[in-house]
Amino acid sequence: MAKASKAGRIRPARMQHSERMLRSDAGVVRRVRIKTGRIDVVFLLLVLLLLTIGLVMLFSASYANAYYYQRGDSLYYISRQLTFAVMGTIAMFIAAFFDYHHFQSLSLLLMGGSLGLLVLVRLLPANEDGFHRWIRIGEIISFQPSEIAKFAVVVLFAHMLSQNYQRLGSFRYGILPYGVVLGIIGVLLVLEPHLSATVLVFAIGAIMMIVAGVDLKWFVMAGVAGVLGIVVIVFSGLIGYSSDRITYWLHPELDPLNKGFQTLQSLYAIGSGGLLGVGIGNSRQKYLYLPEVQNDFVFSIVGEELGFVGASIIVVLFALLIWRGFVIAGRAKDRFGMLLAVGLTAQVGLQAFLNIAVVTNTIPNTGISLPFFSYGGTSLMMLLGEMGVVLSVSRQSAVIKE
Repeated sequence: MAKASKAGRIRPARMQHSERMLRSDAGVVRRVRIKTGRIDVVFLLLVLLLLTIGLVMLFSASYANAYYYQRGDSLYYISRQLTFAVMGTIAMFIAAFFDYHHFQSLSLLLMGGSLGLLVLVRLLPANEDGFHRWIRIGEIISFQPSEIAKFAVVVLFAHMLSQNYQRLGSFRYGILPYGVVLGIIGVLLVLEPHLSATVLVFAIGAIMMIVAGVDLKWFVMAGVAGVLGIVVIVFSGLIGYSSDRITYWLHPELDPLNKGFQTLQSLYAIGSGGLLGVGIGNSRQKYLYLPEVQNDFVFSIVGEELGFVGASIIVVLFALLIWRGFVIAGRAKDRFGMLLAVGLTAQVGLQAFLNIAVVTNTIPNTGISLPFFSYGGTSLMMLLGEMGVVLSVSRQSAVIKE
């Protein structure tokens, strides 16, 4: 509803409505009401709730490690994570009120920059484990280029698929360009080596292509080729650590004090939690039994302290967030916005699923973090910024009027 200003001009209210006639792919013309101005409150509350629970559980899981490894500073991890959480929340609200259509013109620049960073990280010295995954700037700032690559793939695929949606049935427009992009990124990630990020990027790309309408026959062929490729990579010794992870995933008891140690300690933690858990702060496994508990295995402490009931509630919250993200995608006013919301929502869902599957030993250890829970400042900021983009899509939704 519009209001009159003192000067006599009409200024729009906070919520604006407009109607357009849109033609569907089937040729049916429908009148659509475009709503702009309000973000999706349900999605926002789910993000903030998961972030708050994640911060509480990170502090509970990390203070023993922080005290031991950071010169008696029990607040080392949580203080940094809180700082980045505040900065990330600000970034989320900025992104929510930034017109997401601008990312279309930035898609090639984002992809070019992410590829440059993936090349750069491979040229930098490896860490103590022999991996080339992190770019460090000074003593405080460090980030993984793979995080930027995920976002770049989502933006570029959303742009390309929305531009070529009428030609996705052909190999030239429906498979080739996306296969080339994923192939280049996949090679750079494998060279780090970062097999889990490779799988995640390929999965996000595949989901977006399927939602956009690419013929499923290509995915059957690609799936077979992908499985064969992973088998060759793992068992040929090209990435030696992957074959070890599979071996000690199936039989962690073969090396309970080394290669199978983390998996066994994770299962001990989850099993100790029982139905209702031992209570927040009362975990025993976080006292230097479970390695890197503040990172990939924070959900193990969730299971121990909150039990099956508490862990299930968190899984339900992730499921609701994913559901709401897809609702936002379904209401987007254009294909670019729809695919952008699908890709970013799928990223959170896949990461949560893979992380929880790892800590429960359902799949081999992939080294992937749990969104909103795992320690990592720059990755948390990136994640919250991406959730802001989904909120930006929610601000411009279309409601069909028959």
